[in-house]
Amino acid sequence: MGSRRRRAAWAPLVTLLTVLGVVSGTQTGVPWASSPAQVVRAGESGELIPRSQVVRRALRADTGQEYLLYVPGQGGHGVRLFVTVHGISRNVEEHATLFAPYAERHGVVLVAPCFTQDEHDDYQRLGRKGRGRRADLVLDAIVEEVGALTGARSRKIYLFGFSGGAQFAHRYVMAHPDRVERAVLGAAGWYTFPDSGVGYPYGLGSSEEFAGVRFDPDSFLRVPITVLVGEADTGSESLRRNAQVDRQQGATRLERARNWAAAMWRAAQARGLEPLVTFEQVPGIRHSFKQFMQEGGLGDKVFGSLFGQEDPVWTTGGGR
Repeated sequence: MGSRRRRAAWAPLVTLLTVLGVVSGTQTGVPWASSPAQVVRAGESGELIPRSQVVRRALRADTGQEYLLYVPGQGGHGVRLFVTVHGISRNVEEHATLFAPYAERHGVVLVAPCFTQDEHDDYQRLGRKGRGRRADLVLDAIVEEVGALTGARSRKIYLFGFSGGAQFAHRYVMAHPDRVERAVLGAAGWYTFPDSGVGYPYGLGSSEEFAGVRFDPDSFLRVPITVLVGEADTGSESLRRNAQVDRQQGATRLERARNWAAAMWRAAQARGLEPLVTFEQVPGIRHSFKQFMQEGGLGDKVFGSLFGQEDPVWTTGGGR
């Protein structure tokens, strides 16, 4: 009996040390974790989801579709749901492991969908006809499953994307504003502008490649969005360049982010709405998710924008 009491007393400390990466031999969601996330396949409806641990799951309705999941030590029932979307390097594990400590601190469930090149070559543009699966609908299915498994509040998500993931994130907000509470965009390569006179994906005009989706500016302009980009993110590597996008948006990620934020402001003001897009350029940061996390305070900026100046679960601070 005494040993059971001692184990129970130590349990909270072990959980905390595991989150901080002090306990060895565990699969943790801590910064700079180098080992892959544990693979957890679909199981029974009553299965126990590990806490304080990044795990890889297969979507039950589509076992070829995977996502990474982190449930904080306090559990997922009734908490908010944070979604982080990788860029074209498919660094999904890096996203999940580097953001997991923030999810633990703020007591939110973290989801990182895996959009593979074979199945989701066009995920940045949500998956146009003939160019890959509809990535927005895949995310909806993942969010629904995670809500059922963990008890997290999944009706509205808190969304982040970096680079190609930021392309996906802002277009998801535009197509599904009712599903997003707040969003943060990190250094998207290019944007869909709030212009109905230009066809999708450059604008909101109808497109045969994206049939059945209609964009409602009066709805998506009500979603608070923070745009973050490095001041040194002015290179052209992996950047879409053509006469149309350069003329519409600018020649660098920095220019394009600034111009898109300004266009969203003008669109909101033209409709008599309060502009809810904010823009921040961060000194010294190039086009690197890891550098942004290590040197640019990206984790604090993202969670501060999405969840505000809140007291974390087990410490203080962690806001912007």
